[in-house]
Amino acid sequence: MAPDSLAGVALAWADQPGDLPRQFESRQALEAELRRLFPAAEGNLSPIRGGRRQAEALLSRVQPARYAKGRNFLDGPVTRLSPYIRHGALILAEVRDAVFARLQAPGGGGRQAGEKLINELGWRDYWQRLWQQLGDGIWRDQEELKTGHHPGAYNPDLPADVAEGRTGLACMDGFIAELHETGWLHNHARMWMAAYLVHWRRVRWQAGAQWFLRHLLDGDPASNNLSWQWVASSFSHKPYFFNRGNLERYSGGTFCRTCPLSEQGCPFDASYEQLEAELFKPLPSVRSVESGRRERSGPRSSGPSAALSRPTRRR
Repeated sequence: MAPDSLAGVALAWADQPGDLPRQFESRQALEAELRRLFPAAEGNLSPIRGGRRQAEALLSRVQPARYAKGRNFLDGPVTRLSPYIRHGALILAEVRDAVFARLQAPGGGGRQAGEKLINELGWRDYWQRLWQQLGDGIWRDQEELKTGHHPGAYNPDLPADVAEGRTGLACMDGFIAELHETGWLHNHARMWMAAYLVHWRRVRWQAGAQWFLRHLLDGDPASNNLSWQWVASSFSHKPYFFNRGNLERYSGGTFCRTCPLSEQGCPFDASYEQLEAELFKPLPSVRSVESGRRERSGPRSSGPSAALSRPTRRR
């Protein structure tokens, strides 16, 4: 085999008529075959390599304690295991066992150091079980919106400038480019994108969820749809939104430094209180508690990321 061989690990079942080829001499050969089979498809191969061997290599490098401290930063030590879990190269149980083994090893930090990562695995399992229960109902609002807006006020279609990555916002266009080119986005970037689309552009979450599923290597209606609903507030007690300070903090300011709207016109450049008043209609019974907390603690230009928070578990 060539040095770039994609033979991978042999599958446990025999070839069947109509199966796609399993072995390629190189990524170039794989790309050529895919272009032949799907001539209308645009773009190039994702740089993310698939397969069991790559999954095992990534799993061996997981650092649960570092993940807990830095997972919200775009350059933080996230696992990048989601595409492999999604396609069955890894299963949640073996990831869990590998994390526990790492924590129990000398210098691993013990179970408490891995709590955040284990929680995320648990939520992924919960999403899957909920999808099994809901079926196609996962495409419907699970609760009423807490934005003060009627569902009919949201556009059912994805705006063309978003689909094409020409919103004029360096952050959003950067996220869109990464999504199209790699098929993957950091979870915080996904939440920012979803919040922008649903709350600033007033687009139905279903349009965004369908768009993500067309591009994400790890996309499935369980984690994807319920996360979009969490942002939209149809599966949480309030809508998720962010401000410029939050985005700058967790992206290292990379996008704001080059954004043409950085000095004037940035839609995110405001306090949370100002953005809440601009984006949502008053719902005192829903958001008064959170507003009270902000008043007592004083104004803030940025806050801890809510991107990895989750709604109250349904029983």
